[in-house]
Amino acid sequence: MSERVYWVGLSQVPGIGAIRLRELVAHFGSSQAVWSAPLSALRAAGLDLRTATTLVESRPKFDEAKIFHAMERAGVRAVLFDDPDYPPLLKLISDAPAVLYVKGTLSNADRRAVAFCGTRTATEYGKTMTTRLVAPLAESGIPIVSGLTRGIDTSAHLAALEANGRTIAVLPGGLDVSIPPESLALAERIVAQGALISECPLGVPVKRFSFTPRARLISGLSLAVVIVEAGETSGALKTADAALDQGREVFA
Repeated sequence: MSERVYWVGLSQVPGIGAIRLRELVAHFGSSQAVWSAPLSALRAAGLDLRTATTLVESRPKFDEAKIFHAMERAGVRAVLFDDPDYPPLLKLISDAPAVLYVKGTLSNADRRAVAFCGTRTATEYGKTMTTRLVAPLAESGIPIVSGLTRGIDTSAHLAALEANGRTIAVLPGGLDVSIPPESLALAERIVAQGALISECPLGVPVKRFSFTPRARLISGLSLAVVIVEAGETSGALKTADAALDQGREVFA
């Protein structure tokens, strides 16, 4: 297997997050060496017994041909942290994913991206204000990042598309299973003028805890986060918190 395949395989092992994976590769010298390391060496490198055992037991179950064939059929590719087209702003956060799954195109313009977030139960005023804020940015070549959920997110994506701009949707699960049914047509338009991005492999379902990690990606991909309309319990506030932790601007 190639280094790329080993990275993808390692990124799918439960218990090995982005930071730990990069630490392991630095320790062993390559992703292939991590994949091949015996249990004792993994333990000596700092993995707890459960995670090290899971990694060892994952090896015979990893079906390279099946995984990459599914990605090819879905039009999805794996972008590694060290690839030249890995989003430059995302690379700056401490827990940047080792592997991103992308459908669509990444661009140098993404280093100027701005995120828009807000409630799923947006008012007409909130939707209108989102459009008014997004349209001139998109027209000037600034990519718009959001989460492809109902309400403010959908308004942000649509406004960018209608302005012939670029937009990126960040999903909380596998790109083949986490697009809301009502957003399938919008997702195809986004692919044509931007990208769908997830840190989750294909087939990973959305769970309640999936949205906090997704929030850090939305903010990590962006120079600034704009919260248009959000209640006290809105998930958009998680994105604002993540942005502040990452040293990004927040506007509300």
